[in-house]
Amino acid sequence: MSKVFIALQTNDDTRSIIQAILADNPHAICNEQPAMVKIDAEGSLTVRRSTIEELIGRDFDLQELHINLISLTGHVDESDDELTLSWNN
Repeated sequence: MSKVFIALQTNDDTRSIIQAILADNPHAICNEQPAMVKIDAEGSLTVRRSTIEELIGRDFDLQELHINLISLTGHVDESDDELTLSWNN
């Protein structure tokens, strides 16, 4: 299986987003750098709006990810509720 990843800036806005991604993807590995966090996962990685909203205590539009997004890899499947990274074989 191939790995996918998402890399986000490290700041107050992304801390809860990172926690939500890790909660929804227990197989993911978090690699913290001084200015970014890179989350790697075998197979797929899903970002769920509902989990982020629970942690931040407000409505969240997944498009807000782009403000702090550094990079990602994988095929992107996106809806209003989820963003999933995977490789279609």
